[in-house]
Amino acid sequence: MSFSETVQIRGHLLDTGVLSRCVDDVRSLGGDYVIERFDVGKDHDDESYARIRVQTDDEQLLASILMRLNAHGVNLTDPGETVLREVSADGVFPGDFYSTTNLDTQVRLDGRWVDVEQPEMDCGLLVSGDAGSRRVRTVPVSDVLAGDQIVCGASGVRVVMPVAEFAEDGQVFEFMNSEVSSEKPQALLVRQIAEEMRSVKAAGKKVLWVAGPAVVHTGAAPAMVALVEAGFVDILFGGNAIATHDIESSIYGTSLGVDLSKGRGVEHGHEHHIRAINQIRAAGSIADAVDQGVLTSGVMHALVRGEKQYVLVGSVRDDGPLPDVHTDVIVGQRKMREALDGVGFAIMVATMLHSVATGNLLPASIPLVCVDINPATVTKLADRGSSQARGVVTDIGLFLEQLAGELSPGWNTRDA
Repeated sequence: MSFSETVQIRGHLLDTGVLSRCVDDVRSLGGDYVIERFDVGKDHDDESYARIRVQTDDEQLLASILMRLNAHGVNLTDPGETVLREVSADGVFPGDFYSTTNLDTQVRLDGRWVDVEQPEMDCGLLVSGDAGSRRVRTVPVSDVLAGDQIVCGASGVRVVMPVAEFAEDGQVFEFMNSEVSSEKPQALLVRQIAEEMRSVKAAGKKVLWVAGPAVVHTGAAPAMVALVEAGFVDILFGGNAIATHDIESSIYGTSLGVDLSKGRGVEHGHEHHIRAINQIRAAGSIADAVDQGVLTSGVMHALVRGEKQYVLVGSVRDDGPLPDVHTDVIVGQRKMREALDGVGFAIMVATMLHSVATGNLLPASIPLVCVDINPATVTKLADRGSSQARGVVTDIGLFLEQLAGELSPGWNTRDA
């Protein structure tokens, strides 16, 4: 006995290679397909259309393939009716729950399409409200509760792909293009990022930064401070390390015990970070340390003074940690999700773990730039599902200084 469904996709199927990825996924998962119709756009800005019949010998496998195809913008030709099932136990989805992508998604309820709030990959779809006023939002499996109504299967669900833009030469335009390379002209990339950030701020949206301690180790903290003061850092995500070494730098002039002005270790410098943590713990919090005059400079000081938001989430290897650090990672995830409201641009610098974690939370509609000296960090972010990620492979210190020069001219001469 065979099972089949007909799906369709519109867009720039040849320019982007999405059609080949779709059929590859069908075959790799054990299904078969027939392209029943394929209309190719004649001009560069014309969309193409494909209708494909997907067939398997197993109904559950077919459902899995259809959900996988959703990630490419493929929808059922006949969307059907949404299937809702009640959660029977806290923290456990129904077995056939719809596994979300980070693309804009809609669910058909009560005869109308309802937008999913805050699209996020690898979640379920929680339906709430009464008939005619239903709401749908993504929910992680850790937060689902017994009695919740969860969307199951692919019927009654559709995804909406971003509209492609075209450059003057007729090629599909992607912000900074999609390849990861250290050989691209960095000055041009920095200017593009700066312009994107200006546009986001002009639209009234926020810029999210995800940063690792290399911001401090490379001596780029003053450039980061200039970006905060210029209004281009609205939210900072990070771990215990970036805040700790920034505070160590402010109090002792070192980072990991290395004198940042001379580039060499100092006597007893290995103690500085834990002594810095101890002073903040004694003050009560980072903000309290600023108010008490314990912390008088640095990135964290600038964030507090500018009333900017920061979410610090710890790990098992943390010293201390600082009192502001969330040591329960599930609580940390929730705080990060709460902070995403109004974000229009994300930039991730010198941190693999926090970059991947944040990328998993972001909708695909939010432009995302990852900057790291290691190309594998940028590639891994895209491989984990953040298809909108664009990479800059460079030294983070030089990058931040150049970006500060674009967005806060003269920042490095203010104290001269």
